[in-house]
Amino acid sequence: MIKILSGSEVSILDKHHIQGKGISSHQLMEKAAEGFVDWFLEKRFSSSKPIALFCGAGNNGGDGLAIARLLTKHGFQCVVFTCFADEGSLSEDCRINLELLPSTIRKFPWNEFDPEEFGLVIDAYLGVGIKGPLREEAKSIIDKINSFKGIKVSVDLPSGLSADYSGFDHCVHAEVTVTFAFPKLTLLLPEHAKVTGELVLVDIGISEEELEVFHSSYYYLLKKDIPAFHKKFHRFSHKGDFGKVLLIAGSRGKMGAAALSVKAAFRTGSGLVSCQVPLEERIIIQTSVPEAMCVFEDSIDWMSFDAIGVGPGIGLDQGELLEKLLREYDRPIVMDADALTLLSRNPSFLDLIPKESILTPHLGEFERLFGKCMTHLERLEKARRFCMNYKLNVLIKGANSVICLADGRQIFNSSGSHFMATAGMGDVLTGMLTSFLGQGYSSEQALVCGVYQHGLAGEMAGDMKGRGTLSSDVIEMIPETFKRLGVS
Repeated sequence: MIKILSGSEVSILDKHHIQGKGISSHQLMEKAAEGFVDWFLEKRFSSSKPIALFCGAGNNGGDGLAIARLLTKHGFQCVVFTCFADEGSLSEDCRINLELLPSTIRKFPWNEFDPEEFGLVIDAYLGVGIKGPLREEAKSIIDKINSFKGIKVSVDLPSGLSADYSGFDHCVHAEVTVTFAFPKLTLLLPEHAKVTGELVLVDIGISEEELEVFHSSYYYLLKKDIPAFHKKFHRFSHKGDFGKVLLIAGSRGKMGAAALSVKAAFRTGSGLVSCQVPLEERIIIQTSVPEAMCVFEDSIDWMSFDAIGVGPGIGLDQGELLEKLLREYDRPIVMDADALTLLSRNPSFLDLIPKESILTPHLGEFERLFGKCMTHLERLEKARRFCMNYKLNVLIKGANSVICLADGRQIFNSSGSHFMATAGMGDVLTGMLTSFLGQGYSSEQALVCGVYQHGLAGEMAGDMKGRGTLSSDVIEMIPETFKRLGVS
């Protein structure tokens, strides 16, 4: 996992890396530019029209000048628009890259940009170093960049966006942001989604160990992290080793939620899955998921299960059932959907929840539980205090879902697709998380593996189905996520 540092710590990190590797700051800048260009070439952008690069006077502008030079070598026609009054104001590495710029690359002041002449814009104006309100000229430059209606790619950060804080005045509206070493916190906040666009992380050779010396409770989860969190099974493992789990889900008219959760638990690897449902609705489960067993409230022994997930589609008249479960079951459970709404209506239940349990609210459910939040940073802080106080784990669902652990760490997920914004996705995740708990995973292991693989399955299903992606499509891709991750 990559630790997420503050914007003010970036220059310190760079200095430590430069000293440790025995390289120059210009060489590190060149590494960043090369990483950007490698990504750019993979995307196969058209070279039929020129590329405009807006370059500032600092290191962000230096990145842009190096990118222009390298793209020119690959046959792209680049035009640099300078966002500084004189060359004496340039940072040292920016000045070096300006001197290295081939004479074939035309340079113009920023206010001479004509958006009709270009096929793509690269924003390398302002980076992580901005502090305080923007100058009027800076606002004018950002407005000029935003006058381009095609694809705008921002280098490290959209110009005008703070690295650490929520909200902005003037900001470049990028379709893609290519950031270096680690994602800046601001790029992971949902209120900034419309200006950051797609997030691309480029490795510039800074190791996770170099980041670890800095203090931060924020982390970014990557594909390479997942295998180490998985338990190992062997050829003598039997269905009992893979867990006996229960999903308390479904009600009249909402049995689809139960079916999705149960099937997801099986696809995630559970050996035995039962579903506690109303007696009159049992046929739906027994026909849609014949591998599952149905149990009923008057005959249930909750402690006979290794893990329990509760909430999807149970209805809001099940407060007594939820209280009974919380009083009688002493292992971590997964709480989602209607269980969370019932919890918000019955705050006295909070003290009954078994330690290390997992709550999975979307933004609306989060605010019902914790109150209105003006920003995502406020939301994260409320979640942190809650988790540490109650020794519980909260998953704030959405793009870059955040795993908030009982020890105060908060882990942003990197997998997922906008095609997952459809009914039943939370039910699938509940089944996956419950399955991992039942297989003997810790709550942290279950969250890390479940959240990442849920998103990965969504990506894979989205690649195939696009806007028509269903939750059931995601379930069918769960086994493929294990294969893609090399987990047997």
